[in-house]
Amino acid sequence: MEIVKPRTLSGFMELLPEQQVYFEKMAATLRETYSLYGFFPLDTPQIEASEILLAKGGGETEKQIYRFTKGDSDLALRFDLTVPLAKYVALNYGHLSFPFRRYQIGKVYRGERAQRGRFREFYQADIDIIGDGSLDIINEAEIPGIIYKTFTALGLKRFIIRINNRKVLNGFFALAGVGDQAGEVMRTVDKLEKIGSDKVRDLLTGEIGLGAESADRILELITCMDRGVSPLDALRAYQGQNEMLDQGISELETVTRYLDQFGVPRENFQIDLTIARGLDYYTGTVYETMLPDHPEIGSICSGGRYDDLAGYYTDRKLPGVGISIGLTRLFSVLEDQKYLNPSLEPSPADVLILPMTEDLAPAISFATSLREAGIRAQLHCEKKKFKQKMAYADKLNVPFVAFLGEDEISAGRVTIKDMQTGEQITVSPAMAAAGIADRVKEKRAVPPISEPAAD
Repeated sequence: MEIVKPRTLSGFMELLPEQQVYFEKMAATLRETYSLYGFFPLDTPQIEASEILLAKGGGETEKQIYRFTKGDSDLALRFDLTVPLAKYVALNYGHLSFPFRRYQIGKVYRGERAQRGRFREFYQADIDIIGDGSLDIINEAEIPGIIYKTFTALGLKRFIIRINNRKVLNGFFALAGVGDQAGEVMRTVDKLEKIGSDKVRDLLTGEIGLGAESADRILELITCMDRGVSPLDALRAYQGQNEMLDQGISELETVTRYLDQFGVPRENFQIDLTIARGLDYYTGTVYETMLPDHPEIGSICSGGRYDDLAGYYTDRKLPGVGISIGLTRLFSVLEDQKYLNPSLEPSPADVLILPMTEDLAPAISFATSLREAGIRAQLHCEKKKFKQKMAYADKLNVPFVAFLGEDEISAGRVTIKDMQTGEQITVSPAMAAAGIADRVKEKRAVPPISEPAAD
């Protein structure tokens, strides 16, 4: 039989067991945090009918989508979690209570060029709040609180939630006489951080065809912070001149006014008029979350308010607000930047049990009692030398090893070795379980991320 050389496709991530522990801990932390805010878990199919996924697609979406046929069926792999959510809400409208709050962590697929930090198969972690006909602005104010809680639970401290409002930009562009080109202008403004104000100005006056005065006026406003001017103060100078702009300023003021009550410290958010978000369906508040120590990474969490989630599938108006974390990419860049917490000690078990006698019953009973106490226990019954078994425990980062020999069994006791300190004690099985449970509780509280010291 010819041996097939094993390989993983480009753009598809496979992790070693220790890495997978960190990834799973990050995903579990997101689930726990989202649940604190009353979000339902949701899972939608990875494969949908192509007409569902491409209802509002075309262009780049159609180029990137993985599409195939099975018999007479035209099928595609989902490329995000938002379109399947739109279909789901439209399909199950009569069974849902609104506002409908859901979180979903799942794989999506995009046939784009694989490169460092960009994958063809990757996990997204999304939350969305969907209203029936309307959705109060307070939901847009809550989102930064959820972002803050999520990233602090992961172990991050130095991050900035940048907030803007599309109504502010649309209203101001209309006031500047470029309302018909608002979409193009917004997509260009969104490149400001990547290419700088001079090149953005060149694009505005060149490709888009704005007059120099209009381009300068736009850049003067959106870069006001560079001159030490508060964005809200800069915007208030234009109040009363455009209805949409006034509404956007009011919404921006409302969102930021409640952030303290939602637990977001002032150092972790800022109004940033350069944040436009490239997707046209955002209609209100928009968010991007950055690591100031690593601006080259870009946004690690983004999203915003939209007025019509499911317009391609239903006549009902279903406004919403949501955010998305590219979990695979986030894990990849945090690992590259040495952010994974060494204190987590990734291990598949809390205790490795080594039976030292032919009779395995006492060891099996001890393992069962540990598992009933919520302690992860693994039996090692292979016919190997003691030194090899200890090396196995060490390689797996197992914090405790339990020995059950003739002396322990006859005395109704067990010997426990702390693999970190080397300390070894012989106690009753009940005392061993209690002591291990206390230590395990501490270890499970360790976040998966630990920021390197600031330079």
